[in-house]
Amino acid sequence: MQPWQIKGLELEVSALKHLDGFIHEHALYFFIGAIYLLMALLVWVFSGGLRRRFPNQPHVSAGIGIIIQPHTPPPPPIIIIHEYDPSDDGVD
Repeated sequence: MQPWQIKGLELEVSALKHLDGFIHEHALYFFIGAIYLLMALLVWVFSGGLRRRFPNQPHVSAGIGIIIQPHTPPPPPIIIIHEYDPSDDGVD
């Protein structure tokens, strides 16, 4: 192995020892911090953080329109009044 590879491995082992000690002493705080970071990552992903953006494409957005129409009862039927004249019935 090259000397720079040995130095890199020593630094890695030292960093992992420090991280292991931190997790051993402050496990709850580490866990809570990891949860908050993961929640922030999920919010970023769900809000479109991973969506590709093309500079020459027009921005297209879709919206939902809701039309609320008041319910009015139908008008009453038209009543046609026909007056009956008994003298015009053709019966004598």
